[in-house]
Amino acid sequence: MFRPNVKKPLIKILVIEDEGDMCLLLELLLDGKGMEVEHVRSLSDAREFLDREQPTLIVLDNRLPDGLGIDFIAYLKSLYPDIKILMISGVDVAAGDAALETGADTFLAKPFTQAQLKSSVSSLLN
Repeated sequence: MFRPNVKKPLIKILVIEDEGDMCLLLELLLDGKGMEVEHVRSLSDAREFLDREQPTLIVLDNRLPDGLGIDFIAYLKSLYPDIKILMISGVDVAAGDAALETGADTFLAKPFTQAQLKSSVSSLLN
């Protein structure tokens, strides 16, 4: 029996991070293999992006130019309950527990390894 070649849908990941080097690193580590990475540098840009598209996963930094990522989690979960959230922070490592209590699905402290990032992303997407 012939089956047409059906492509798996692309997994869209939104990175909300204001540090250019970290954005580039995350994009290099995650882009490809059925994943497409977009990034924005502020919470207001994230809101605009989410008005147009709904990613499967959001990688969210805590300290952003226009607010704290941890405060953005409740907004995300109220409007987009199915989106997975991976919170990252280098300054506020103690924010991990609060982020998880607020609705983040997992937390990674900066610096993290490529293996830690890929493992976290894989577990959230499966």
